Amino acid sequence: MSSLPTEARNFLERTVIAARDEAEKAAHAALIRLAVHHAQPYATLSAEERVLRNRLRAEARRLGDTTEGQGRDRSEPPAALVDEVAYVQWHRMLFARFLAENNLLMHPEGVAVTLDECADLAADAGEPDGWMLAARYAAIMLPGIFRQEDPVTQVRFDASGRLALERLLNDLPATVFTAEDSLGWVYQFWQTKRKKEVNASGAKVGGADISPVTQLFTEHYMVQFLLHNSLGAWWVARHPGEALPTEVDYLRRNEDGQPAAGAFSGWPERVSELRVLDPCCGSGHFLVAAFALLRRFRMMEEGLDEAEAGDAVIRDNLFGLELDLRCTQIAVFALAFAAWKSGGYRELPLPNIACSGLPVGADEEEFTALAGKDWEMAAMLRSLHRMFAHAPDLGSLIDPIRATEGDNMFALPWADVSPLLEKALAKDRTDDPAASIFGATAKGVARAADLLTRHYHLVVTNVPYLARGKQDAALRRHIETFHSDAKADLATAFVDRCLRFCAQGGTVAVVTPQNWLFLGSYKKLRENLLTTTTWNVVAKLGENGFQSSQAAGAFIALFVLTNVVAASAHSFVGFEASGPRVPAKKADCLRFGPLQRAVQAAQFNNPTAKISLETLTTGPFLSKFVTVHYGSKPGQTNRVTRFFWEIDRLNEAMWVLMESTPDI
Repeated sequence: MSSLPTEARNFLERTVIAARDEAEKAAHAALIRLAVHHAQPYATLSAEERVLRNRLRAEARRLGDTTEGQGRDRSEPPAALVDEVAYVQWHRMLFARFLAENNLLMHPEGVAVTLDECADLAADAGEPDGWMLAARYAAIMLPGIFRQEDPVTQVRFDASGRLALERLLNDLPATVFTAEDSLGWVYQFWQTKRKKEVNASGAKVGGADISPVTQLFTEHYMVQFLLHNSLGAWWVARHPGEALPTEVDYLRRNEDGQPAAGAFSGWPERVSELRVLDPCCGSGHFLVAAFALLRRFRMMEEGLDEAEAGDAVIRDNLFGLELDLRCTQIAVFALAFAAWKSGGYRELPLPNIACSGLPVGADEEEFTALAGKDWEMAAMLRSLHRMFAHAPDLGSLIDPIRATEGDNMFALPWADVSPLLEKALAKDRTDDPAASIFGATAKGVARAADLLTRHYHLVVTNVPYLARGKQDAALRRHIETFHSDAKADLATAFVDRCLRFCAQGGTVAVVTPQNWLFLGSYKKLRENLLTTTTWNVVAKLGENGFQSSQAAGAFIALFVLTNVVAASAHSFVGFEASGPRVPAKKADCLRFGPLQRAVQAAQFNNPTAKISLETLTTGPFLSKFVTVHYGSKPGQTNRVTRFFWEIDRLNEAMWVLMESTPDI
């Protein structure tokens, strides 16, 4: 994998932050021109512009604007609509360059075109310049991301706004568009502004603020380690002695050559039957890396060529859920991009990736009205509405089956429910802008609900981190109700949810904070997991596991756990990589460091069932003889320190000069 060099990554960060400012300024001006903020359109607007204005006002309502439709003017366009237009317009152009730099930007007639060729074709195509034509071609290639009927995609910036974005794109080096990890960095940098605003506010975090606060691009070595010691181990265990079809540099083996993480005997025998889910898929890093492995596995097992195997993996093997719709779109693009690079441009199967955080823009009656006179469908839509009322807070924590136990919606199998819902949503609603917006939302909700009800053989992700005290009421209440043993942090709640996604014998492979291995508040969680699951791998990374400065202070670990009770003598493999202070050195520890073995059942002998990679010596623990109520804290300062003028002779052995942080 070619990762983005540090200097190029820093330049990309500055560019994306600047692009957001420019795009929001241009979007604001465009919506002012269309009178979106006024109760009545300008007399100078054309008939086409009036239709677009009405559809944008409906979109603003879907995004949460409560003033639209009240028959009065407002001073500014809705902020959420400005943000949405800015995001879509910039990313259409950005994705176009990603495609063009890899010879994948396709003319509608089926030939690849360059940005220079787009400039030559722009005038005849009715576009102001080549970038706008390239953006149109990219949108045609990615209809699930940039829907042609979406009013946001039809907004046009004035020349100054458009040229400002084009200059920023032109200045980016080609390296940005060929490195494998650039797409993930792009969205994290786009969220920088909002993350600072939310953190500075001190408000409880929920809804649309969860993604910018918790999103953190997963380092490639973490992704590879978890996949190689799950998917890679499974393949090797079933094909002993055979040459590996792809590199698995992080796969660790026992002395006998068998995978140290285990054989994952509860998984299917054939790759075609394997289901892999990332429930917090972000920009798709785990999905793209898993795609590369599974594509090679299917080529070897089934004799498929690259394109056939890639299509099969997208159709059968990979699934993704994500709270943030924009992240979902980037994940779809990242997966399609990887497939096109490996097998050429072609029409792909629809990726099994859905947004689990879609808000229901209508009230319950408006939502159920989509069903018309079909009372059965109305009841089902009502259940969906209630279930996803807090979707922007909960995302993939939603468990439709648990949340609706006893509900008539699930008297029938979900496979029977889904076609009925699709039938209702297939009705033509183009005459009603609001209904078309709500209809699109309901369809997305149904797709997410379908994935949320399934079970998977491997659930792999970097869980979001958010302490209980920072969560808003809806999120905190849900976690307390459904994940009581793991309620201290959003991260541990997600570990519990990931296990519920697993089929019997399925496996969870996750990046999480390290603190739940030892803190007393997680005792019940540890005891439950040690009792009900098989621990395969524990890798302690400690601090500085991420390159991003946004992860400062995060102490993390990597885990592989299987959803089956462990044998009494089972031992798991451990890695200690806390010592090194940079990610590259931690990666070396995972690849080449010594393997440690710890008996799972023996962890119950540790105080509060703390997880230890070392075999503790026999004998009583220190806690039997002493009690420590707390460690050093600021309240001790007045008792144990003195100012220099209070001491006659500083050179006496009992005094030591104290270093502390400055007061300014």
